[in-house]
Amino acid sequence: MKLALVGDIGGTNARFALWNNGQIKSVKTLAAADFASPELAIGHYLSSLGLAPDTLSNLCLGCAGPVSGENFRFTNNHWTLNRTAFRQALELDNLLLINDFTAMALGMTRLRESERIQICPGAAESGSPSLVIGPGTGLGVSTLLPDDKDQWRVLSGEGGHVDLPIGSLREAALWQQLFGELGHVRAEDILSGSGLTRLYRSICALDKHVPQLSTPAEISAAALAGDPVAEEVLSLFCIWLGRVTGNNVLTMGTRGGVYIVGGVIPRFATFFQSSGFADSLCSKGSMSHYLKGVPVWLVTAEYPGLEGAGVALQQMLESASNFPGR
Repeated sequence: MKLALVGDIGGTNARFALWNNGQIKSVKTLAAADFASPELAIGHYLSSLGLAPDTLSNLCLGCAGPVSGENFRFTNNHWTLNRTAFRQALELDNLLLINDFTAMALGMTRLRESERIQICPGAAESGSPSLVIGPGTGLGVSTLLPDDKDQWRVLSGEGGHVDLPIGSLREAALWQQLFGELGHVRAEDILSGSGLTRLYRSICALDKHVPQLSTPAEISAAALAGDPVAEEVLSLFCIWLGRVTGNNVLTMGTRGGVYIVGGVIPRFATFFQSSGFADSLCSKGSMSHYLKGVPVWLVTAEYPGLEGAGVALQQMLESASNFPGR
């Protein structure tokens, strides 16, 4: 029997699952660093299920980085991929590569109410696009658009690499500190797991504290325990995320709602709910009214990227069956 496989490959982890009857099955998470190539990781995944590589027919991978052309280099890990060689190696009938945040955005179409937490109240504007944004190994940003054929389209980009916006004198001072270290300060340089550590070091340097913490997990735990420096790190992180999110809502008109995804925020979800995120999201001067009432949810679903890769694969196969000559 020929199988369909979906993957969600980020900078750190590669998640794989079988896609069967519109559902993900047999999910496994592998460390990208443990494999020299995605082909080897997929071979290991199939072997762990007692399956041979030639049992695959269709494959969709959500990949960290801009997806175009014959050759693809993953962002934030060492993997590369040549479409033709990859397809031949796995004997695939169909290979679909999409940006990992395209997959993440499509995953929002399958959320249950129990898999999201309301952060900002409001009513989603019917027919309007939605924003999907999330700090993880990097900062992903995508726009989800409904169409008139009961399908979904995604505008993917590299929004995590926009310039970090400044909204206060304190932020300006920290930006100068960061600029001295990095030269060019992107949103992702702060709004990511490693960004928490970078922001902590910058605050310590600016205020002449001796750093005591070295990992995002330590910083989050210390902040929740009341450490004032770590608490400012989380507070500014949430404020900056609100500022970047608000800029994206204004740019793309995403009044269909905002989905906060990724592995960072759920570690301090209660703190995030009462943080300055909501105020900084709406603090846009004469356009502040535009953002009030835009609903924001924190997504707690376990595998939205895999679900979205399945949606993308299913839409592609349905389109091919409807237009077999294409």
